Order: sequence, then structure tokens, then C-alpha cells
Amino acid sequence: MIGKGSLPLSSKSSLPRQAGRALLRRMHRGDLPAFCAYRQDPVVGRYQGWTRTSEAECLAFIDEMAGVVLFEPGAWAQVAVARADDNTLIGDVGLFVAQDLGCAEIGFTVSPGAQRQGLGSAAVAAAIDLLFEQTTVPRILAVTDARNIASARLLERVGMSRIESRESVFKGESCTEWVYARYR
Repeated sequence: MIGKGSLPLSSKSSLPRQAGRALLRRMHRGDLPAFCAYRQDPVVGRYQGWTRTSEAECLAFIDEMAGVVLFEPGAWAQVAVARADDNTLIGDVGLFVAQDLGCAEIGFTVSPGAQRQGLGSAAVAAAIDLLFEQTTVPRILAVTDARNIASARLLERVGMSRIESRESVFKGESCTEWVYARYR
């Protein structure tokens, strides 16, 4: 067990996880073409914290995330979102547990061809469930640019509520960020 008894006995046993027609699982090298495609798409990356990613950087990231410890306080971990029927990568969900275990944060990416099908909502809902099952965090946060209406709607569909609106600068542009939360 890691930490003060607040983390799972084995975070490896928490994946894969069925989420309706989506599946949360570890990333693997077979994901490289699909992962590179959406990580190199400027439309997909507009509201993401990452920038356009080379194939070598994508492969290094996949290799790192394939073995990352999930729910490690103070560290992000990315899990793959795949179609449940054929295991094809369609996106990913980032999971972060605060060092003090006071909250967790999620972030997500869904490739363009898989958007508006309920797959992202199913995956994010399953990620929220995992965080509440595997940690003791009292709340989970998500931050989105107010211009990213699709992201905001997804967060509301999975039961998150907007708790804050704040002015920010993101990728050199002034913007409004909306902070969402869901409580245990």
C-alpha cells in the first residue's frame, strides 16, 4: 500500500475498466498511430495543455504511461480510452491526485472521429468512479476553457458542477477558465 492507507492495494488491478462502449486501459505501443494523429491535430490541441507532439515524443510518452503508477500523489497518469468492441485508441484521460490527497483532477482528450458518440462521457464518468474508488480524495476537479463548450457540456453530463470562473492566459491568449467539481 502507498501513502497513508488512502491508495489502492494494487492500482494495476483497476484497469482495464469497461465504460459502456468505451474501455479505460493502459496505453501500449500499438496505440502510436492513433495517439500521434490526435496529438498532432491543432484543432484537438487548441484547449489542451500539451503542444503538437512528434512521433518520438508520442512513443516515449506511451512507454512511460504504460507502466506509470496510477493514483500516485503529486503525479499525473494518463490512461487510454479505447472502443470496447475493437480496443482501438480514441483518446485518453489524465488523472492527478494532489500530494495532500485534498482533491484529484481529471483532463481528457477524445479524437475527432470519436466525438459526439457518448464515448468521452462514458470514459470520464468511469475515470471519476475509479478516482473515488481507489483514493480518499473528497472532490475531483476539472478545468476547461469557457470557449470549449463541448468539454463543459461533457463535464456537466458526468455530474460535475461549475464552481469557479477565472480569467487566465492560456497559450498566450486571454481566456476565461471554468473550474468544475464533483464531490464524494
